[in-house]
Amino acid sequence: MTDIQIASNEADARAVTAVAEHHAEMAGRLHRLTEELVGALEAGDDATAGGARYRLVAWCDTELLPHARAEERSLYPAARRTEEGRFLVDALLAEHEDIGRLVQTIASAGEAVRAAGAALSLRALVESHIAKENELVLPLLARLPEVSLAALVEQVHEQLGTGQPGTGQPGTGQPDTGHPVDEKRPGGPGCGCGAEHPDGPPELDARSIPHAIRHATIFGALDAVPDGGRMVLVAPHDPVPLLAQLEERAPGRFEVTYLERGPEAWRLAFTARVPA
Repeated sequence: MTDIQIASNEADARAVTAVAEHHAEMAGRLHRLTEELVGALEAGDDATAGGARYRLVAWCDTELLPHARAEERSLYPAARRTEEGRFLVDALLAEHEDIGRLVQTIASAGEAVRAAGAALSLRALVESHIAKENELVLPLLARLPEVSLAALVEQVHEQLGTGQPGTGQPGTGQPDTGHPVDEKRPGGPGCGCGAEHPDGPPELDARSIPHAIRHATIFGALDAVPDGGRMVLVAPHDPVPLLAQLEERAPGRFEVTYLERGPEAWRLAFTARVPA
């Protein structure tokens, strides 16, 4: 089913696509941040793990949780007014509470291994959650003639102070959840050098990502690469169109090196240049 088929008008169809792409960017960024934390922990690199944990919590506080609250004020009430949407929204609201608790655990856990476990649980829950929003909530709202999904999405933008989803423009809000992360410990906000653990940089295998949201997911993961950091991408083909889009989106930010050129997979290392 295409976006045009499920939407009552072209503006709503564009909103469906834009929100799905934004969700994919968020999932990609969460994947990268989680892999950074887990990989550093596996390598026994406490300093890098501390910095990864700080960046993950900061992203959740500034992007993930505000996004969830904005949806609760705009998209969810409209869906809940329908018979089929009422129980769905109640379930999604409960998942928002679970997401918040997992972020709190990542921030406050005394042991890094517990924080990493919570991060993996958070990633799995968020991926499942946004799949429900993409496959159930958005189509429900888009096909209701009395509801303007485009207007509801615009309300989300206004609450978050963001650009349009899918454009790569990050939110400008500040954390307002108060999750306590010790900024003075090793690996806090001052440890953003992008140092890698001995097993190599985090890897994103894009071959299993649906084609419609593949690029958005990859861009979200690359957005989370700190200056001087690296990420390895595994692609099902030579990603020339992706590289062209990346250069338009973030001119000159990444140095790209081919590690493998097919035929089963293409592996590329993306290194974020350090600004002069």
